[in-house]
Amino acid sequence: SKHECISNTVIHGVTFRVENSELVIARILHGGMIDQQGLLHVGDIIKEVNGKEVGNDPKVLQEMLKEASGSVVLKILPSYQEPHTPRQAFVKCHFDYDPIHDNLIPCKEAGLKFNSGDILQIFNQEDLNWWQACHVEGGSAGLIPSQLLEEKRKAFVKRDLEFAAAGPLCAGMGGKKKKKMMYLTTKNAEFDRHELLIYEEVAKMPPFRRKTLVLIGAQGVGRRSLKNKLLVSDPQRYGTTVPYTSRKPKVDEKDGQMYLFMSRSEMESDIKNGRFLEHGEYDGNLYGTKINSIHEVVETGKVCILDVNPQALKILRTAEFLPYVVFIEAPDFEVLKAMNRSAIEAGVVTKQLTDSELKRTVEESARIQRAYGHYFDLTIINDNLENAFRKLKGALEKQGVEQQWVPVSWVF
Repeated sequence: SKHECISNTVIHGVTFRVENSELVIARILHGGMIDQQGLLHVGDIIKEVNGKEVGNDPKVLQEMLKEASGSVVLKILPSYQEPHTPRQAFVKCHFDYDPIHDNLIPCKEAGLKFNSGDILQIFNQEDLNWWQACHVEGGSAGLIPSQLLEEKRKAFVKRDLEFAAAGPLCAGMGGKKKKKMMYLTTKNAEFDRHELLIYEEVAKMPPFRRKTLVLIGAQGVGRRSLKNKLLVSDPQRYGTTVPYTSRKPKVDEKDGQMYLFMSRSEMESDIKNGRFLEHGEYDGNLYGTKINSIHEVVETGKVCILDVNPQALKILRTAEFLPYVVFIEAPDFEVLKAMNRSAIEAGVVTKQLTDSELKRTVEESARIQRAYGHYFDLTIINDNLENAFRKLKGALEKQGVEQQWVPVSWVF
């Protein structure tokens, strides 16, 4: 209801609004000339410019400022607000925003455009609906919708319920109905459809090595191939967990080689007591990853590589595990089909995937990205295993030399 107009002429970075037939400073954008001078304040009423009355039309003020030469003398009625330093914070954005297309913003010219994944510095959160921010790389400050405003706006948008209709994420093992399996995390077994991801407060950390590397992706995108290549490439640096199972060992199987064996009753008890990160049933037997086994790998000084169901991220993405989350994205259908054909010819795999199976992988990959993309530190399209491996290794090496933005809860 209180429309703002920005002046981009002599007074840069100030917006005005008409209130009770008077021209009031609505906001002073951080970093602008007026903000740096500290002479004007929000709420001040502009009465005269160089001895001429301005009235209550912002356009008249703009014209007067354009025509003014040399020094400009403003006559104001001060607001007498107590000066204070607003809290500053850094946030990672989880949506794209362009003020040009925002009908709610009081002044489009004062808006700040950003993309999902950008890091912004928030300078002012006093306004309930509009915060002042700028990109960490630099540039002028602008208005962005507040967390509260964006929550209200997104609450009216129809939620993506494709996940609810999609069925199990890890289904189709062996291709028979009786062998279908759905992993369940200890907590948050259901993907939280009501979570509105807008801004996440982050902090900048000096270079450090994460405790865990979490590979996320649809079935059939090559997560295990990448995991095994990493383990073989540097066994001193990378390790992984050994899964537990309630099935009996086969004749030639040793405990701890491929699986750790325990009785079904023991396993059910540990599941009930929250000792498993994720677990599932396959062909009548329980399988799962124990949380403690992750710590055991980390305690040896190695990075623990995990290829888990994306639901497990809600447990893993904490200061306890300090994960680096990499999404292995499926390539286009035709590329995936050609890769499967090449793998068969090379003798790497024996199973020829059907068009419907390949299509399911591509669709599942897109669903995972939509639902869990806000957790990813890196996305790699696996259209070539060697290239994907090189990108992954390069990103992991950077951790030791580059500063990192991490959730603020990991630090404080």
